Amino acid sequence: MADLSRLGALAAAAAGAPMIVDNTVATGLLQRPLDVGATASLYSLTKAISGHSDVILGAVVSRDAGLLAELKAWRSGGGGIPGPFEAWLALRGLKTLPLRIARQSASALAIAGHLAGHPRMTAVHYPGVDKTTSELARRQMPDGFGPLLSFEVTPDSADAADKVVAASRLILPATSFGGVESTWERRARWPAETAPSGLIRLSVGVEPAADLVTDIDDALEVL
Repeated sequence: MADLSRLGALAAAAAGAPMIVDNTVATGLLQRPLDVGATASLYSLTKAISGHSDVILGAVVSRDAGLLAELKAWRSGGGGIPGPFEAWLALRGLKTLPLRIARQSASALAIAGHLAGHPRMTAVHYPGVDKTTSELARRQMPDGFGPLLSFEVTPDSADAADKVVAASRLILPATSFGGVESTWERRARWPAETAPSGLIRLSVGVEPAADLVTDIDDALEVL
């Protein structure tokens, strides 16, 4: 986990070097990069902000008037302007974002804590349970850590991870994240990924956390 305050100070000290933060997972509700020195914050609105996995849209947020003017000129000349329906879908999602991200964060923390003690785990990666970053995480994201976590199963193999993903009755096998439906996948199935063979990335939705824990435990029984 990156210490944004420290990075912001370093960027400011380096003759105003720009600092760009992809804040897609946390959203602006859980983490505010501009407040700690970021020049701009990037978002895939397809993920948690819209929340329904039905729109392809992105956003750049900045307080730098010059940068915003350049971006608007580039957008106008290039034609990268969203349609009214896509904008409406994103606005619809924004209305429920505070409710969704709070529930997803709470459920993700509960699931990560449960998996941290599971005998089939070799590692669980989530800011709230990672001892190396938990202090920083609580300081930087006091209202929650978002819906995304990952864990490594034992044995550490593609076959083992694929069996777990396929065994779920509740979690959808998909690569996107941040939506109301829980999704997961073996990340190393993508050729460019350097993730361990047995690593599964889980995006926690708004289903009851107890149901998700039960479903994951049942899926892990295939190992």
